[in-house]
Amino acid sequence: MLLPEKHIKLSESILGLGAFVLQDLETPKTIDNIWKDFEKVNNSPQFPAYHGFDNLVLALDFLFSIGAISQLSDGKIKVQNETN
Repeated sequence: MLLPEKHIKLSESILGLGAFVLQDLETPKTIDNIWKDFEKVNNSPQFPAYHGFDNLVLALDFLFSIGAISQLSDGKIKVQNETN
C-alpha cells in the first residue's frame, strides 16, 4: 500500500517507510546499507510494521520520483538538498 488509509497504519505504507528512510539517510549510503539499517528495526517497537526488500525499493523509487533523494556517481543514495 503506497498511502495510509482508514485501515492501514502509516508505518505499514510505502510513504511511512520512505519517511523512515529519509530520516536514516544522514550520510550517503548504498542500498545494501540502507537495508541493513532497516532490518535492525523492521517489525519492532521502533518501526511497528514489516516490510520486505521489495517495499524498500518501492519507497526509494517513490522518494526519487518526488525529488527527495538522488544517486551519487559512486552509487550511494543521498537526501537531495534544496541547494543542489
